[in-house]
Amino acid sequence: MKISVLLPYKENFSPNNAGAVSLFVKHTIENSKFFENSYVFGNMQKQKPFLKNYINIELKKSLIQSNSKNYVANFLKKEKNINSDIIEIHNRPNYIKYLEKIQNKKLILYFHNDPLSMNGSKSTNDRIYLLNKIDKILFNSEWSQERFFIGIDNKNLLKQKTSICYQSTGRVKINFKNKKKLISFIGKLNSAKGYDIFGKTIIKILNKHSDWKGIVIGEEPREKLNFEHKNLNVRGYTKHEDVLNILNKVSISVVCSRWEEPFGRTSLEAASRGCAVIISNRGGLPETAKNAIILKSLNTNDLYEHIEDLILNHNKLKKFQILNYKNFKFDHNYISNIIDKIRSAFIVNNTLIIKKERSFKIMHITNFNERFDGRLHYNTGRRLNNGFIRNGHNVLSISDRDIIHNNKSIKDMSGRITLQKKIVDTFKNFKPDIVILGHADRVKNDTLQIMKEINSSTKFSQWFLDPLSKYGPDHENNTRRILDKVKLLDNTFLTTDPSALQIKIPNSFFMPNPADKSFEVLNNYNKNCAYDVFFAMSHGVHRGQLKSGKGDDRENFINKLIKLNKNIKFDVYGMNNVQPIWADQFIKKISNSYMGLNLSRGKPIKYYSSDRIVQLVGNGLLTFIDKNTYLSDFFTSDELIFYKNLSDLSYKLNKYKKDKKKGKQIARQGKIKYLKYFNSDIVSEYILSKSFDFKLKKQVIWS
Repeated sequence: MKISVLLPYKENFSPNNAGAVSLFVKHTIENSKFFENSYVFGNMQKQKPFLKNYINIELKKSLIQSNSKNYVANFLKKEKNINSDIIEIHNRPNYIKYLEKIQNKKLILYFHNDPLSMNGSKSTNDRIYLLNKIDKILFNSEWSQERFFIGIDNKNLLKQKTSICYQSTGRVKINFKNKKKLISFIGKLNSAKGYDIFGKTIIKILNKHSDWKGIVIGEEPREKLNFEHKNLNVRGYTKHEDVLNILNKVSISVVCSRWEEPFGRTSLEAASRGCAVIISNRGGLPETAKNAIILKSLNTNDLYEHIEDLILNHNKLKKFQILNYKNFKFDHNYISNIIDKIRSAFIVNNTLIIKKERSFKIMHITNFNERFDGRLHYNTGRRLNNGFIRNGHNVLSISDRDIIHNNKSIKDMSGRITLQKKIVDTFKNFKPDIVILGHADRVKNDTLQIMKEINSSTKFSQWFLDPLSKYGPDHENNTRRILDKVKLLDNTFLTTDPSALQIKIPNSFFMPNPADKSFEVLNNYNKNCAYDVFFAMSHGVHRGQLKSGKGDDRENFINKLIKLNKNIKFDVYGMNNVQPIWADQFIKKISNSYMGLNLSRGKPIKYYSSDRIVQLVGNGLLTFIDKNTYLSDFFTSDELIFYKNLSDLSYKLNKYKKDKKKGKQIARQGKIKYLKYFNSDIVSEYILSKSFDFKLKKQVIWS
């Protein structure tokens, strides 16, 4: 397993001036069992990194793009060469939104600061978004974890997606005889860290106890707090290794922060070195040292009393030193093991998938039209279901609109409350590997959120058949529908080329309308048909009949075509007062035509076609389609007939009316091609292959 670790932009991952994040990453990677396959990415200027497996991201400031977005984009370019299984982000929740397009990788986010103070996790919506997108969130203290869940419902359930991972330090043998009469303050020299309280207190202590000394390590250019005494050594910035060596000799370490420390590395390191530790009761500080002395009041008097009490009571001082040392457990190995167990859990999940040999439990939610008594049996949802089952998967189908229709009551006027409950209860019982939605507009986002909270490892995908072109019908409504759930989904599959759309749909892929060998059973190229051209349309699938005053541009096109070609026999349904046809009646009517016109609503767009193309090509009709669909990328002129405009279509219809031998050869080849490469077995397995990152056994010419 490979791991890519992304540091915050401009984090100094070197022995010179390294911060808490860099130190944490260095030590946990060094002590990880995955060390050889771990890579640390950062941005530094010509400094020697801590580790050999560090990769620097050279970055030029951009006036157009944010530094964070540019930084993550460059990281992804470099990471692509490594192709890690896990990406770990440290202390930058705002980076996650730039990682939406990555697939089949686990994401871990580490918080080293208060989540409510950071861009990308300040608001409740920000944090819910992170819970949806990230596989595991690690906090450096229970205090930080509690802060993250402020304002979030069901937090006890959602906490399962998070863990506590404290900072760490090395374990060394301490000789308490070498301890000096030395009191330390380590950190930024500002009032937020309580340096003003410490400074005033240490002067009083040193004036009274002249055999004791004080040492201050740190700096703060923005706030000037100057304390001087002949026994007080203010060192300024000191290398981390030297700091630890100094703590070996320190007897009392003071961490008296005013601000809510998310953790407190100084008190952790002081405890590990056998110091008596005095801390304020702020943030996560009480979690850093089990036997720390906690100030009741954060002022000079209280701090003075506790320091002097330890100075005057040598046995008490030694007791706290030994307790801190003996009870310290957060060494590098301990913390690295916690992280490695989390990483290893992902390996277990992947292994289970491999053992299944790609046999999945699928919860398929779409409109199966059961309430129409078989009239709408021939639909894409059933085609995909057939494919899933034939490929050996376990499919549980939920017909969302049928449930709503059949469960309206006084308590639930729309039936939607019943639907949401049924979906959640079914999810709990069935425990699917993936939930696949097809035009499931009645399923609420809250319902998906609940399912993701129940099992965060379940995949969620959707397929969508309706036109999305801005020049097509119902553009605004269809756009709203397709975007409604994308933030909660892993993948979206469209019958339009995603790159041709004005809207950008994350993790979207083209899928053709699937044919099914049990549905497309005719071979019209083998018979002499009564009609030349078949065309069928409907203004309302669910109505089942013509709607008064309703029409679209296809009617004008067809009527012009008929007028121009009086010698061609047309069999047309769904217009000119001829009712639409369905189910077995549709099969009987289409069996009477040699050629078929595949004409979709609106302006043609790349790869889009209604599912009518399946019924025409799949049943062996010589099929005509607008060349601006670009389906010629997949089909040759020996398989489909592409036309430029009305006159070109008229010419080609007449041409193949006369040359039936050639036309039937083309129709036959078209069916063979469609049933071979665009069948429901392949299309359904393609959906799963993208969702679970495995290679298809059969060739896909449209991916």
